[in-house]
Amino acid sequence: MSDNQEYINSSENELLRLRADCGQCFGLCCAALPFALSSDFAMDKAAGQPCHNLKEDFRCGIHNRLRDSGMRGCTVYDCFGAGQKVSMITYSGVDWRQAPSTAARMFEVFPVMRQLHELLWYMTEALSWPAAAPVHAALTAARDKTEQLTLQEPEAVLKLDITGLRYEINELLLQASELARQAVRSSLKPAPPRQKNYGRGADLIGARMKKADLRCVSLRGAYLIAADLSGADLRAADLIGADFRDTNICGADLSTSLFLTQFQVNAAKGDAATRLPATLTRPDHWSGR
Repeated sequence: MSDNQEYINSSENELLRLRADCGQCFGLCCAALPFALSSDFAMDKAAGQPCHNLKEDFRCGIHNRLRDSGMRGCTVYDCFGAGQKVSMITYSGVDWRQAPSTAARMFEVFPVMRQLHELLWYMTEALSWPAAAPVHAALTAARDKTEQLTLQEPEAVLKLDITGLRYEINELLLQASELARQAVRSSLKPAPPRQKNYGRGADLIGARMKKADLRCVSLRGAYLIAADLSGADLRAADLIGADFRDTNICGADLSTSLFLTQFQVNAAKGDAATRLPATLTRPDHWSGR
């Protein structure tokens, strides 16, 4: 096995570790986070108020019928493994019901930890790209630093400058993306057509992009809400932060998209023909799954 392949396999294993494991979590997303009555939620809930569907064992009482019960938002959310980190490491497996005095602080720590784990996901993925080797050393150092930040005491986690950390890491992720996309673009024969430079935060709400060739383009932070990307080719497209709510990706190829997350996949509308990276899971609510 080549060194590159070993590096790729190692990164994929790390990404699997950053998947949510609800069985090792104290129902933190169901208790810590707020939500409002909307098309995604059938009721209002304040931050720190446990959902009335949360059972004593921290499982959801309506897990198998969340969408039918008007709780679609719950089926979209993903914590990047922050739930089990806070539950089993930060608080050493002692839940907020056993120790009620820890509840408020635990609920504050969870969303911060989620942001740290999201950054870990992006950096780990970028480290699997051989073409991004020029920034691998810096990415490794940043990932190790971020991992250490996740192991701090709750008070230290809450004092972190997440905005500054995101800015610092985003510069590395952007460099890695440009290197990876350029390498893929150069290897394609014929080369993909030069696409419009959408720019970060591009408004593509409801856009009709069916079967579009979007290989190697940047859609960083794009608003793709309800856009039609059915049958589109999104291989090596940078999708970091793109809003995929109700985006039609039926039959689309996202098998090698860059920085695609489970959260984005869960929010989109796909089917059995949608191609995803091996590190992501096809949602149960997709048609023809």
